[in-house]
Amino acid sequence: MFDVECNTLKRLPAYIFAIIGEQKMKLRREGHDVIDFSMGNPDGPTPKKIIDKLTECVQDPKTHGYSASKGILSLRKAIGRWYDKKYDVKFDVDKEIIVTMGSKEGYVHLVQAITNPGDVAVVPSPAYPIHSRAFVINGANVIKMPLAWDNEYSLDTEKFFEDLKRAFENTLPKPKYVVVNFPHNPTTVTVEKSFYERLVALAKKENFYIISDIAYADLTFDGYKTPSIFEVEGAIEVAVESFTLSKSYNMAGWRIGFSVGNPKLIGSLQKIKSWLDYGTFTPLQVASIMALDNCDDEVKEITKQYKDRRDVLIESFARAGWEIPKPKASMFVWAKLPEKCQSMGSLEFSKELLQIAHIAVSPGIGFGEQGDGYVRIALIENPKRIRQAAVNLKNYLNNK
Repeated sequence: MFDVECNTLKRLPAYIFAIIGEQKMKLRREGHDVIDFSMGNPDGPTPKKIIDKLTECVQDPKTHGYSASKGILSLRKAIGRWYDKKYDVKFDVDKEIIVTMGSKEGYVHLVQAITNPGDVAVVPSPAYPIHSRAFVINGANVIKMPLAWDNEYSLDTEKFFEDLKRAFENTLPKPKYVVVNFPHNPTTVTVEKSFYERLVALAKKENFYIISDIAYADLTFDGYKTPSIFEVEGAIEVAVESFTLSKSYNMAGWRIGFSVGNPKLIGSLQKIKSWLDYGTFTPLQVASIMALDNCDDEVKEITKQYKDRRDVLIESFARAGWEIPKPKASMFVWAKLPEKCQSMGSLEFSKELLQIAHIAVSPGIGFGEQGDGYVRIALIENPKRIRQAAVNLKNYLNNK
């Protein structure tokens, strides 16, 4: 029989996280208690206000038909209000806002809509895998630019722009797109508004578009606030930005997100989506209006929960022998391997930690070569489970 896998698919590497997932399931089938920090899947319930609105809306049979691929108007207006309230930024709801099925779907289809084979995109590395792989799937090329940060997980801005300048000087054809994702997944690295001011100015000078992902914008701690690129004057000319309700509102399975920004980019995404889908189920969209308009207090409570878990993990793991700096944002901790384990590499460390200590984490190598030597720890276990993990960790490290 002929080979059914296309050449583009063959460019994708093996999914490293599946190795940890299979080992995790094997241990659970054997009856072991695995403390799971491996996936960024919120463990809390969706706020009751949102559930109640969904329940109310779904009773109306008029909401059961096909929806609009770009999202219902009332939700797009709510997205506009959310940006106005949070960032004092206004958008044209018809040309500059589109609802997506989570931010991942929107990102992949945007790349598909605006990229030709042979185009070049710059993606800081380590990276959330789809940020680079979406371009690979579409036949484009990716420059993986190493991401540098200080010991407080703030971006080393000067190095970022030095490396980006070098990428434009040494690449033919010139990059058409630069992807940024702050607060960053997996590293939790953050930026200030001044970073976007420089990036927008450079985009206009070098003639490229910026694709910004702020999925973790709400989950910030210790006084830090995530900026939006659209707080910068003129950013609408060169940028698009995406957000998802998955994390802030514990709505991961609902698949609701949105993209805003440059009307050409949003128009391209709208065009391809009109061919590929009929939009998210209308009651889900109506309930999302409730989330964006009326759940600020619930978001604060969810954020506090992640902060409390962060504090417990950092403190208890330090007592166990693993010192990790505190992140200022996101639902993750990005941790350099313990000193005793640094020669192992992130995959072997993650496998051994799971097998011996029954703690599941995501190996940094899964986010790119620059991530090796680190692991990503998702704050999806409660404080009691985190403390138990610290006990298991201490026993593991004492026996290394």
